Amino acid sequence: TPELSFAIRHLGCQSGCVITASHNPKEYNGFKVYWNDGSQVIAPHDQNIIVEVNRITSPNEVKFAGDSSRIHIIGKELDAAYLTELKNLSINQEAIQRQHDLGIVYTPIHGSGIKLVPPGLAAFGFTNVSVVQAQATPDGNFPTVQSPNPEEKSAMQLALDQAKAQNADIVLATDPDADRVGVGVKNGAGEWVLLNGNQTAALLTHYLLSARAKARKAQPNDFIVYTIVTSEILGEIAHRYGVKYYRTLTGFKYIAGLIRELAGQESYICGGEESYGFLIGDFVRDKDAVSACALVAEMAAVAKDQGRTLYQEMQQMYAEYGLYVEDLISLTKKGQRGAEEIKEMMAELRKNPPATLAGSPVVEVRDYDNGKITHLRTGLEESTGVESSNVLQFITEAGDKISARPSGTEPKIKFYFSVKEPLASIADYETTHKKAEAKIKSIIEEMQLK
Repeated sequence: TPELSFAIRHLGCQSGCVITASHNPKEYNGFKVYWNDGSQVIAPHDQNIIVEVNRITSPNEVKFAGDSSRIHIIGKELDAAYLTELKNLSINQEAIQRQHDLGIVYTPIHGSGIKLVPPGLAAFGFTNVSVVQAQATPDGNFPTVQSPNPEEKSAMQLALDQAKAQNADIVLATDPDADRVGVGVKNGAGEWVLLNGNQTAALLTHYLLSARAKARKAQPNDFIVYTIVTSEILGEIAHRYGVKYYRTLTGFKYIAGLIRELAGQESYICGGEESYGFLIGDFVRDKDAVSACALVAEMAAVAKDQGRTLYQEMQQMYAEYGLYVEDLISLTKKGQRGAEEIKEMMAELRKNPPATLAGSPVVEVRDYDNGKITHLRTGLEESTGVESSNVLQFITEAGDKISARPSGTEPKIKFYFSVKEPLASIADYETTHKKAEAKIKSIIEEMQLK
């Protein structure tokens, strides 16, 4: 996926497509379509494409023969061009040179990442990359996993076992089309744990902004982006470094759309979403796990160069900004009655928003359907600044954020929870984390989300 996006821009193509099930089982194979800026299509192009598809009334109208003279197979020259751009993202080559033998275990989970992630890590200067051989061959049957999703520990288990056996420093994984990144690290007890999408996005944002500031690469027009259901720590980090930040609707096509809109005026640094997608730099216009793997490895090398682990870096970040803990629940409501029930839930939340959550007053309601942010204490309203979408958010005085979002493709409604707790010291990390988890549980009970 990321190289397709790059290729469209690099070769000056009008559009592109990739057939993939992404991080899902093979039965979910689908068709991703991209426009000439390298981003997935949005309005009006998505609607125009469907209009053309619907004009086909018979299979006989499909031009299966094609014109073979118009097909040009792309070779390694495109890989080389991508890797050249990738290498330019590195900020601290000195630390990598000292820690070039950082122990990295990588798995592509039977996907396309095997073609670019190891060369990308080598281009950055890493010399000790161990690939999980049982998952190294691209295979759409995904024979070693139930689902090739780096969000799931079962998909990462072979890599974690190999990392433990080799006493590696970090585990990196990409989903089959190499746009989602999974990261494994050792915790304070030396046990291997997986970072979630919010943690990885926060760490990368913190590293990129701090390293750019230290290297005097920061510019006044720099900006970052994250989706509305992603942890607000990204905005806190950006604010600390004097970097502008934007929120978009869920989906990387909206982040790419903002990059396009601000091109020539502001300078994009990075952007991410809670669902394990991240993009550094703008030579690709979709989430890119290849560049994410390279920068996570650089981040780990810089930490090791200073005698710390990536897990300790995360704890230090939370001690500085407050501990953010996230969770997601998805309620399935099948059939016509289920669809009506989801509508009723959203209508009730709009009509009677909670006054408090986990003992903290709700001070702000963001309704992306009508495009209004309402400050409950003053009654003042402002625009959400994004296009309309059926999403509702409640922000508490404590800094917690609860989001309700019906699925557009499934009979489900998703609730995203992000709670914030002050973290006095790293020594209090585990107890504070448990406190935050208990807060999420109490909010779920208060909202009667069963």
